Amino acid sequence: MQLVLASASPRRAELLKTAGFTFEVRPADVDETPRPAEPAATYVLRVARDKALAAAERVNGNDAWILAADTVVVVSGRILGKPTGPAEARRMLSMLSGVVHEVLTAVVVRHAGSETSEVVSTRVRFAALSAAEIDWYVESGEPDGKAGAYAIQGLGSRFVDWIEGSWSNVVGLPVATVYRMLGGAACYAHVNPAGRETYEC
Repeated sequence: MQLVLASASPRRAELLKTAGFTFEVRPADVDETPRPAEPAATYVLRVARDKALAAAERVNGNDAWILAADTVVVVSGRILGKPTGPAEARRMLSMLSGVVHEVLTAVVVRHAGSETSEVVSTRVRFAALSAAEIDWYVESGEPDGKAGAYAIQGLGSRFVDWIEGSWSNVVGLPVATVYRMLGGAACYAHVNPAGRETYEC
């Protein structure tokens, strides 16, 4: 089985690798601009579908399984994507301070011309953040390139009071959902007695 990850996100790749999947990375460059009044779930699903289709068009044959995803943070009905700079990161973190927000990830799998998709939601509560804490975090550089300007798997974990739902979804990919959507057809990594890593599908 050939599994293709249509994403340049190192976090998604690391999640898949840690879960024992073997795959190749083929990032898809698509327009991720939200449309006016577009609901968050509709937006992430559209972008993930565009990524999957773009990657599928570059893969020869129909044997490959194409996996694409897109993640956004939603607070008070507003979509928070990746901050464009420190000022926007501060604004996003101020919006998240002390409130519950939702993390949505759309997962799309294409194979042999067919497509399955799902949008996974996780609720996250942030602690109240002081201006000094926000400044420190932004200056760490971690918010760069992160939806909602934080990384739950990194320094940002200190600000998370609780989550309801999939932790890996907040990182950027709901791994259990991916496994189920692939029908258990993913490849697994094994270490044989000689210490060499092999794969079974």
